[in-house]
Amino acid sequence: MYDFTYRRAGSLDEAKRLIAEEDGQALSGGQTLMPVLRARLAMPSMLVDLSRLDELKGVSMEGDRIVILGATTHAEVAGDAIVREHCPALAELAGGIGDPQVRHRGTIGGSVANNDPAACYPSACLALDAEIRTERRTIAAADFFTSMFETALEPGEIVTAVTFPACREARYEKFPNPASRFALIAVFAARLGDRVQLAVTGGGTGVFRWRSGEDAAQDDGDLSSASLEAAHFTGDLHASTEYRIHLTRVMAQRALTAIG
Repeated sequence: MYDFTYRRAGSLDEAKRLIAEEDGQALSGGQTLMPVLRARLAMPSMLVDLSRLDELKGVSMEGDRIVILGATTHAEVAGDAIVREHCPALAELAGGIGDPQVRHRGTIGGSVANNDPAACYPSACLALDAEIRTERRTIAAADFFTSMFETALEPGEIVTAVTFPACREARYEKFPNPASRFALIAVFAARLGDRVQLAVTGGGTGVFRWRSGEDAAQDDGDLSSASLEAAHFTGDLHASTEYRIHLTRVMAQRALTAIG
């Protein structure tokens, strides 16, 4: 690690002020950020802790959309009655992240803001046409995730909430790394209106929509010949590029079968 200043914000306004004072970085659960800091992939001079801000915690409904505030933990999402009723696949996704310690510390805002290429939430955001709210604006998920560990967030911008449409016809199928519980490959499938949407995480280069798979799902539901661009996948000691491509078809087919 390296030297940095730690500050615990008492309000969102204080957090914004502290981050603006110098090269500050918002800290929520820290489950993605801390490994990034240890690897020195980021070196902010100040960490501003948002984890105890009640104004950033909780789940509610706004019309037909589920609103999950940014500092809500994975465990809270998994157990929330609103999420379980209106989008059970999202609750199941949250309940399968990491281990109990990670689920009780990690937050939805931190997960989407860091955009780890094997994180679970980004696939749900893309497949469900989520919207990411910050203290400045609202960003469609399709415009938010730009590249591996990169998003449309501007310096100092804080994720305050993520909203999802109510959707009971959805399924998350994950093939986890047995040690880290990150996805070797996972697919979130959702039926919105008369169309199925598929989003893939774990490929190695970042979350993406599988458009040709969606077309095949609309046609005859057979994904075996739907094209998958190799550029979306990388190989490592856990799985080869070819194996990840194979897993994508398997996980997506399982998800489609589950939603019918």
